[in-house]
Amino acid sequence: MSGFDFAPRALPPSLGALRPFDRTLARWVLANGGSNALAEIAALAAFAEAQGHACLVPGLPGVPAFDPSLLDAAAGDPMLGDGGTPTPFVRDADDRIYLWRNFRHEQVAAAHLARRRAAAAPPSPEALAPDLAVLFGGAAQQADPLQRAAVAAVAGRRFVLLTGGPGTGKTTTVLRMLLLLARRTPGVPPRIALAAPTGKAAQRLAESLREGKARLAADLPADWQALLPGVNEGEATTVHRLLGWHPALDRWRHGPGDPLPHDVVVVDEASMLDLAMLRALLDALRPEATVVLVGDAEQLGSVGAGSVLADLVAALAHDDRGDLVRLSRVFRASAPLAGISAAVGAGDTTALRAALDAAGPAASIEAIGTAAAQRHALHGWADAIAAGWPRVGPDPRDPDAPAQAAAALAALRRMQLLCALREGPFGADAANALLVERLRDRFGVAGRGTSFGGRALLVTHNDHARRLYNGDVGLELEAPDGRVWAWFPARAGDGGAGARAIAPAALPPHAAAFALTVHKSQGSEYDAVAVLLPPDAAHPILGRELLYTAVSRARERLCLWATPAALDACLARAPRRGGGLRERLAQASAALD
Repeated sequence: MSGFDFAPRALPPSLGALRPFDRTLARWVLANGGSNALAEIAALAAFAEAQGHACLVPGLPGVPAFDPSLLDAAAGDPMLGDGGTPTPFVRDADDRIYLWRNFRHEQVAAAHLARRRAAAAPPSPEALAPDLAVLFGGAAQQADPLQRAAVAAVAGRRFVLLTGGPGTGKTTTVLRMLLLLARRTPGVPPRIALAAPTGKAAQRLAESLREGKARLAADLPADWQALLPGVNEGEATTVHRLLGWHPALDRWRHGPGDPLPHDVVVVDEASMLDLAMLRALLDALRPEATVVLVGDAEQLGSVGAGSVLADLVAALAHDDRGDLVRLSRVFRASAPLAGISAAVGAGDTTALRAALDAAGPAASIEAIGTAAAQRHALHGWADAIAAGWPRVGPDPRDPDAPAQAAAALAALRRMQLLCALREGPFGADAANALLVERLRDRFGVAGRGTSFGGRALLVTHNDHARRLYNGDVGLELEAPDGRVWAWFPARAGDGGAGARAIAPAALPPHAAAFALTVHKSQGSEYDAVAVLLPPDAAHPILGRELLYTAVSRARERLCLWATPAALDACLARAPRRGGGLRERLAQASAALD
C-alpha cells in the first residue's frame, strides 16, 4: 500500500463486527480519499480472504451480507481498478472484488497453466503401449483403465492433474507415472521432486511410495527395476522447503529468475494448496518441466485463500485435452467405507444412512452430545489403544534400533481420533488430556512428567537443526535402561528407511497426538478412525468438506461420534469459496488456441 497516506477516520457502522485488521484497512481507504462504499467493500474483501475466499461476491458463507449497490457507488474510485493496471482493489467483469494480490495470483497462475497445457505433445497410444504393458504387468486384466490413462497422460505433457477419492490408487499411479517418464528419458534420469503442502502429508507420500515400490518391484523386469531408485521418496518435502521460503526477506528462493532444477515435480494433497502457493510453485518451474498435482477435490480446502484443486478440476472437467484424470475404482480392502465417503461428498443423508448400514461392523455411529458420554467414549478408545500399543523400544545405540523402532511407529497408523475443533470441550486438546490421563493409568505410569513409553506426539513448531517440522508425528518408547526416547520416521540423509531417536528434552514444542484435528490429519490414513463432532449444529466449523476429509481417513473401521443434528448440518453445508481461477484458466487457454 505504499504511496498512500494514513490517518484515522470514522468508519461505516456496518464494519463494527469485522476484525481490527479489516477496520484498519477501511480507515486507510478513507484516509486516502476513498469513498465510504469502497472502505466497506475493502474491509469485507479482506475479511472474506481470511475465510478462505479469493474474492468478495454477495452471499459467501461466513461473510457478512452487503448491499450490491455498493459496487456501483464505488465505481470510478482510483483505488478500484479493472485489473488492467495495479490498483489496491480490483472489480472484474463479473463483479468479483479482489485484493490486488489475489487477483494477480489467479491471473498469473492461469497464464502459467494455459501455456503448459498448450505445450503438450503426447506420443501416440501405439508408442506407449509396450511401456504400459510392462508397468501394469500381470495385473493387466484387473488394471483400472483410468489408472492406465493417467500414466499415459504424463508423457509429453507439462501439466497433469490426478484426482480421486480414498483407496483409488493415486500414489501407485504416480509411481508408475514417474517410472514411465524415467523410461522415456534414457541416459540421464529425470530429476524428480516430491512435495506436499505439509510435513505430515510429505511424510505419508514418502511412506506410500516406498510401499508401492516394494509391491511393484517383483512385477517389473530387471531393466525397469533399475529405475526405481530414481524415485527418491526419502527426499519428499514440503512445498515451502522445496521453493525455499526466506522469512527474513519475505520471498522465495526459487522463482522465474532462479527456477527449480527438477524435470518433474509432484505435489500430493493438492487440495491444501492455496492461490499464493500455486502461483509460487508455477513461477518456480522451468518451462520444460512437468508438474503433476495429485489430490482429492472433495477434501478440505486450503487454510489460505482459494480452492485451487476444486477449481482446476471444475475447469478441466469438460475439456478433452486429457490432462485431467479422475480415478474412481476403489482398490482398498475396506471398500464398504468408500460408500460412506461418497455419500458425504454428495451431501446425501439417505445414502449416508444406507452406506453406514451396508458397512456392517466396519462402521458405527453414536450420538455423543454430553461431557459424560464423551468421557465414556474416550475411555473406551483409550482402552483399545492400550491393548497391544507399543511402549517398550530399543536402545538407540543398537544397530538394529532404527528398524525395530520403525516397526513400532506403524502403530501410529492403527488408530486415530479426529476432532473438528482444537479447543473447547469437544476439541482435540481436551480429548488428548482425557486420553493421556486414561493411558497413564492403564500403562501404570508414575510421576507427573509428560513423557512416557507409548505416548504419541505431534510436533507443532519447526526445528530445522533436528529436521523436525510442524505436523511431524512420532512415538515415545522406553529403552531397556528405562530412559524414554522419541522416535520419528527417518528422513533423507538418515541412512535409508527406519527411524531416528530424539531425547524428549531436545524436542521442539509438541503436543500429544492421540487426538488430532481433521485439518492436521490431511495426507494421512489410519486403520481405524473415530470422528468427534461438536453437538452444536450451528457451529460454523461443521461442513461437508470437513466430514468428508475425516471419514475418508479410515481404511478399515470408522466410528462417527456425532449427534444427528450435527451430522445433518455437515451434509447440508456444501463448500463454496469465492474465486475466479476456473474462469481465468478457461480464458487464458482460449487465448492460446
